[in-house]
Amino acid sequence: MEGNKDEAQRCIDLAVQSLAEGKIDKAEKFLLKAEKLYPTENAKSKPQPLTPGSLNHTEPFLFRPELLAQVKSTPSSGGAGKARPAAASDEKDSGPRKRVNSDSRSSAPDYTNDQLEAVRKIKKCKDYYEVLGVSKTATDSEIKKAYKKLALQLHPDKNKAPGSVEAFKALGNAAGVLTDAEKRKNYDLYGINESHSGGNSASNHHGHGQFYNDYGYSRGFQADISAEELFNMFFNGGFPQQNVYMRQQRRRHQAREDRDGNNSSALINLLPILLLIGLSMMSSFFISDPMYSLTPSHKYSVKRETNVLKIPYYVKDNFYSEYQGSVARLEESVEEDFVNHLKHSCSRERNYRDSMLAKARTFGDRDLYRKAQNINTPSCENLQKYLIT
Repeated sequence: MEGNKDEAQRCIDLAVQSLAEGKIDKAEKFLLKAEKLYPTENAKSKPQPLTPGSLNHTEPFLFRPELLAQVKSTPSSGGAGKARPAAASDEKDSGPRKRVNSDSRSSAPDYTNDQLEAVRKIKKCKDYYEVLGVSKTATDSEIKKAYKKLALQLHPDKNKAPGSVEAFKALGNAAGVLTDAEKRKNYDLYGINESHSGGNSASNHHGHGQFYNDYGYSRGFQADISAEELFNMFFNGGFPQQNVYMRQQRRRHQAREDRDGNNSSALINLLPILLLIGLSMMSSFFISDPMYSLTPSHKYSVKRETNVLKIPYYVKDNFYSEYQGSVARLEESVEEDFVNHLKHSCSRERNYRDSMLAKARTFGDRDLYRKAQNINTPSCENLQKYLIT
């Protein structure tokens, strides 16, 4: 037991120190530990108001039970207001007041003016070229070099200025778009004009310290990978293969679906045409050739004449063996078709002659008028001859 006496004394000293700081619970903890290490006789007495100045360091073991009772009877240190009486009483003994365990911290920002200015500079840019600080004719290597320099300044792990996260994303989008040949071409054609046309609305949002859709000029032109992945690709020597692969897979899948959808819609649009073609082909198998023709051909090579009007017509070689109908009725049909053909031809000839006469009257051309009057209409003459017959 004597070996624990020194340790018990140390616990009491710690309890006294904790009490001086207003930490009543901690003081009680050390006193209970001291009681277990080296118990003393219970010298019970009426508790008195306990202050650090009232403790007797020279006789700790004689007054330890009383000290423990005093600690238990003292209000717990639930807040700064309850710990002040002990601290105030200690200040009377120790002289000028000193602030103990102050929670106040320095209000200085954890970023520099240069870092804040870098963020503000990105915020004021109007296009991706201005974000990277390069010209519109900059090469791919120049763009990458500018990105590396700015990325180290704007990375959120290093730059804690307000808006650094958005500025870093804008920088990543700028590098991602301008280092992709196809995206850069489209951005040069459409993106810059769009950003300038929407500059007023974007500047209004910027005026309130906000970023319009990750900077207005980025609308519709985003990099394929995130700003953090692009940063790792440049500085860690690695490529975010998994994320890029998944993204590429999604794009391929979407493109395949769009292509299939377009093919399906095209096929649906072609269905009526294909149906008509199919019907015409099928009808050709069921509709037989006519029995005659008014003009000779390789198929209709046998010449015949109708009995009434003596109109020539032509039939196939197998006409006599294949045709089972009435020849008289067939010849009536031949004569009717022939007369109708003459009527149409006569109408065309007359229309042509009338148009030439009207043209001659309009221009006062007597020669043209005379030629128009002499235009022959053979179909009309033949029609007249057959009608008289």
